[in-house]
Amino acid sequence: MILTIHQPAYLPWPGYFHRLMLADTFVFFDNTQFEKNSFINRNKIKTPRGAQWLTVPVSLKGHLEKEIREIEISGQAWRKDHWQAIELNYKKAKYWNKYSEKLKKFYEKPYSNIAEACFAQLKMFAEMLGVETKIIGASELKKFDSKKDDLVLDICKELSADLYISGSQGKGYLDLEKFKTQGVKVYFQDYQHPAYQQLWGEFLPNLSIIDLLFNEGPKSKEIILKNNITKDKLYE
Repeated sequence: MILTIHQPAYLPWPGYFHRLMLADTFVFFDNTQFEKNSFINRNKIKTPRGAQWLTVPVSLKGHLEKEIREIEISGQAWRKDHWQAIELNYKKAKYWNKYSEKLKKFYEKPYSNIAEACFAQLKMFAEMLGVETKIIGASELKKFDSKKDDLVLDICKELSADLYISGSQGKGYLDLEKFKTQGVKVYFQDYQHPAYQQLWGEFLPNLSIIDLLFNEGPKSKEIILKNNITKDKLYE
């Protein structure tokens, strides 16, 4: 079984969904510590003036002692602001009509914490892309006392994974010998960002998945995988 673990992300970039596509099970790491100025509560869209950040306001009081699922969203005005920014900049995109109503429904619903909002988005985008990977919250699993690579390995063993997909940063802290001893192969994602059709001139990489969906529609899944490893190659 192929497993990957990733913290919540608001309006995730295409590489996030590459990990999702490669895995049999995706663990939504909602019970780890919140990181300020990360992609947990923000990402970028494209405008005629370049990239624009959309940030969900959160309460940072005591955030160093809180899990992501405990980080409350500050107010609800952001939902209207973000939707207006998305509509303004993508209503002329080729596939606006295909996805806009479903995305609008997301912004019509209030969310109490950032993990709840990110989880709802992840499920929605997976459906739009036609990805059927099993998604479970880390908070649904048994509570482990382990940290860092020991925690990752414990989750792998709990879910009977024999292959773990790590981000490239995992090279700095994963003890590969430890995983090998437990019968778990590790693959480090090295995502090659594809170019695709965009509005507003020169191509900008590393934007939210909505930029790809609104511009390329049903071809988005194929584009995400372009020049990158596919699931059938992971065991080779």
